[in-house]
Amino acid sequence: MIPEITHLPMNPSLQGQAELIQHIPYSANGQELTLILPWAPRDDRSQVEAAPLILFVQGSAWTTPNLNYEIPMLSHFAEEGIAVATVSHRSTQEGFPFPAFLQDVKTAIRFLRAHAKDYAIDPDRIIAFGTSSGGNTVCLLGLTGNDPRFRTEEYEAQEDAVNAVAACFPPTDLPVLFHYPDTFPQMEPFLTACLGPEKEKWEAMLRLCSPVHQVQAQKSYPPFLLLHGTADPVVPFQQTEALYSRMKEINSDVTAYYVDGAEHEGNFWSPEVRQVIHDWIVKQFSAISRQQK
Repeated sequence: MIPEITHLPMNPSLQGQAELIQHIPYSANGQELTLILPWAPRDDRSQVEAAPLILFVQGSAWTTPNLNYEIPMLSHFAEEGIAVATVSHRSTQEGFPFPAFLQDVKTAIRFLRAHAKDYAIDPDRIIAFGTSSGGNTVCLLGLTGNDPRFRTEEYEAQEDAVNAVAACFPPTDLPVLFHYPDTFPQMEPFLTACLGPEKEKWEAMLRLCSPVHQVQAQKSYPPFLLLHGTADPVVPFQQTEALYSRMKEINSDVTAYYVDGAEHEGNFWSPEVRQVIHDWIVKQFSAISRQQK
């Protein structure tokens, strides 16, 4: 060997490696998810330690989520040993009104639990993370675990509850939000797509899909993390305040942050915001692991 060439250690444990698996169908209705898994592509999956899972739902105004949007941020979790699933759902603008999106994401959770061994995922450690309409979705996941109103027949033996929820700029009180005139100038066609043509049912449907209106005093819920930009022109930060206040009323475990001057997406994603979300999720997984022992 040449003396002046520096030696570096190898990586026998394959630490920090991850595999991206795309276009995984999880429902007979054609919906797909993408997985980022904390292993090297040639690993024997039967020998890999089961990883905790983040289920991520990208905001889309309840249309079709872009599964690639947050891959760079989410991949860092996989490098640290946390699996990530980013999930699509049916679009309200294609004839699938509320609550089809929620039924789909719950189906995805049950699919992942049913196939946990195939992907070396721990079915007992799942945290839901979402932005905007995806934040609405994950909040509803946390508040309606195993709720028969939203179950479908696929993977019916599995549960759809999650262990914790992180939501960024989520719509939480839809009756209030959809009376916010500057945000939704084309309100009637939008609501018709989201809720169906029968206007007399709109108010009940909006409440059904509003996390604020799903909080029940007699129930216990998983921990919640809420973040919202103070200059958000699409979903006002008061939407997060409403859910935070309601959950505090029943002494639920909820933490919230204002992101000063942040709008919707874009400048919201400061390094500090990403660090807060990362640290909170890691802390929750650690707490879940201690409870399982």
